This record gives sequence, structure tokens and C-alpha cells, in this order.
Amino acid sequence: MLGEIEPGQVESVINVAATLGVSVTPVREAVMDLANLGIVEVIRNRGFRVPELTDRDLEEIFRLRTMLEAPAMAEVTTLLDGEPIPQFRQLAEQITQAARESDVRSFLDLDRQFHLGLLELLGNRRLVAMVSQLRDQARMQGLQKLAHQGELTRSGEEHIEIVDAIESGETELASELMRKHLAHSRGIWAGRPEDDA
Repeated sequence: MLGEIEPGQVESVINVAATLGVSVTPVREAVMDLANLGIVEVIRNRGFRVPELTDRDLEEIFRLRTMLEAPAMAEVTTLLDGEPIPQFRQLAEQITQAARESDVRSFLDLDRQFHLGLLELLGNRRLVAMVSQLRDQARMQGLQKLAHQGELTRSGEEHIEIVDAIESGETELASELMRKHLAHSRGIWAGRPEDDA
């Protein structure tokens, strides 16, 4: 149901269960888990809704991600010391290809694997968990429309540039490229392209 529930729209657990072809119990449990993460709001006796995501919400989320991920890329680069990372180059190329094909579901899945996978190299589980939760809170709005307009392709290519910098051992460049990538992503996830900050 990727992006199918509009922010503010109240949806019943029964309807979601019927759409997915499953019983109500796992859907109810999933909704409670999502509510605990701040991704949905439970509406008593009615179901749940995806809360509206304001510009301030997005700004806070991406500022936190930048504070965590940009310096982490410098650490990853130092840790790898010029070692090739073919698995991440392949992911970056797949992300770019998914963007070119307007395959938003694959784009998001591969993007998650790329970002969290690089962070996992540092061996800090809390860092990975925090970034994962921030990603989940920054629900996409209008992402499919931007994909059809070709706006995701540049974002995909930015992953390749990050891999290049890491493999070249350029710690400051890797950090700066991640910062710029997240600034660009902030606009994309808001449903509009945005210049690098």
C-alpha cells in the first residue's frame, strides 16, 4: 500500500485487512507498531490516519539525518581506507536504474539498503536504528509524480558519487556529498525538487 493512504485520511483496520487479504489481528498489531513510531495516529473506534507532515517536520527529520549520516560517511571512508565496496556500487547503480524506470517501490527499498548498509559498517546498532526510524517518519508525498518527471534520477546518481568518494578515501568529500544528497532528498520526499542547500 505504498503511498496509497493520503495524509489526514482515516482508514479502518478492517478495510486494510480486506485489501491485503489478511486477518484483522496482524493489521491491528502493525498499526499499533506504526503508532508507537509516530508514523500513524490511532483514531479511537474509527481506525487510524497518517498525520500531515509539515515543512517543519521534514526539516527536523532531515536535519537530524544530516547530523548523523554526513559525519558517519567520513568515518566509513576512514574505516574502509580505500577498500572497494562493490556491493554498494551495485546498489547505487540499481537505485539509479529504478529511478530511470520510475519504479518507486524498488527505489525506496534499494535506497534504504544503501543508506542503512553503509551505516551498519560502523557497527553502531543505535545509529542504524535511529536513521531507520527517521526514514520511516519522513513519508514520501508525491514521489510517484516526481519519478515520472525524472526527478529521482539525479538522486540515484548521487549514490554513485558517494561510493566514488568513499572508495577514493576522500573523507571530507564523502561527508559533503551525503550532506548535499540529504538536502536534495528533503525536497524530493516533500514532493517537490529542491536545490542543494
